Amino acid sequence: MVNVAILGYGVVGSGVAEVLTENANQIGRKAEEDIRLKYILDVREFPDSPFQDKFVHDFSVIESDPEVDIVVETIGGARVAKEFTERALKAGKSVVTSNKELVAEHGYDLLQLAEAHGVSYLFEASVGGGIPIIRPLNQCLAANEIEEICGILNGTTNYILTRMIRAGLSFEAALKEAQRNGYAEQDPTADIEGHDACRKICILSSLAFGRHIYPRQVPTQGITKITLADVAYAESCGHKIKLLGRSVRQSGGKLCIYVAPHLVNGENPMAGVEDVFNAITVRGNAVGDVMFYGRGAGKRPTASAVVADVVDAAKHRNTKKYLHWGAGAEDAVVSTDVLENSWYVRMTGSVEAVKGAFGEVSFLARSGAPEGEIAFLTASMSEPALNGKLAELGEAQSVLRVL
Repeated sequence: MVNVAILGYGVVGSGVAEVLTENANQIGRKAEEDIRLKYILDVREFPDSPFQDKFVHDFSVIESDPEVDIVVETIGGARVAKEFTERALKAGKSVVTSNKELVAEHGYDLLQLAEAHGVSYLFEASVGGGIPIIRPLNQCLAANEIEEICGILNGTTNYILTRMIRAGLSFEAALKEAQRNGYAEQDPTADIEGHDACRKICILSSLAFGRHIYPRQVPTQGITKITLADVAYAESCGHKIKLLGRSVRQSGGKLCIYVAPHLVNGENPMAGVEDVFNAITVRGNAVGDVMFYGRGAGKRPTASAVVADVVDAAKHRNTKKYLHWGAGAEDAVVSTDVLENSWYVRMTGSVEAVKGAFGEVSFLARSGAPEGEIAFLTASMSEPALNGKLAELGEAQSVLRVL
């Protein structure tokens, strides 16, 4: 018998309790022994919950119970969750989490702590919701040197951009709709400013490239400045706008990592990923490109990934399987200035001036464009080179990379 305690009875925590109970027979068969939910920790009361007999309000009850083998952390944030995770690991209990903020900021230290105490720290659900990506990256692609990771990592922003593209909603209107439908929080900052995607690309990069990458090392741009004009210009040249997290291995093993909106060619599979779905492409030097696609968030999809980790932790109680990466360093990441790509630019100006600064470009058109507005796609160049040319023309309203 393996006993599990869940920390936090919010969307994900309640989903984990439901999946553990509803699929108990299947889960037990996969784990090769029964898995039982023993405790749920929350500061609130849930008198109508079918799990009301499981609730406790003091973490020390879980910490000091020798029968608890696995702790599922779904509290979120990086303060209380970090304290409880450390205490659980030190008490000899494996920890499973969906907390991308905690893993992105403190993953290296927590993995070291887990290994020191002979237990597991697993976090499949921290990236991509129900999409299997951590385990395939660690196991199935282990024979590869990973060259690049690129993905739509946030369902909220993808939903907003989809509604702007398909329904012609402004950014503000699409955000409000996402909030009404439960896809965006009342404070959507972490999503729309790119912080959530940043944390996820940090976790993937740390695992794939072997050194802890901190969010502060990753230039991050959200979608708040995307307008319907940009959507229309992108559509005119067969592209769609997507918020992407990218991690590109450079010569010498250093990484170029960033989060930003891109124009994605309609022939790229990423362009067809809509609504709250996520997609992650991994390029290995042996396998080539592989793509992982599915619901990137939500109660049941995320719970599915959490419970899969619970099964993994249960199966490896006696023969530990550790995730591992090395310590971070400031010089592990290089500037995005080294990357070259085509750029989309929207500004007020003249065709002659743009040609004078950039040479040959692809000019774009949209209906209802105001007089003097101009949009174009450049040849491939670095960001410093782009900025040098734009300096001759004045300030641009919108500048986006083209994938």
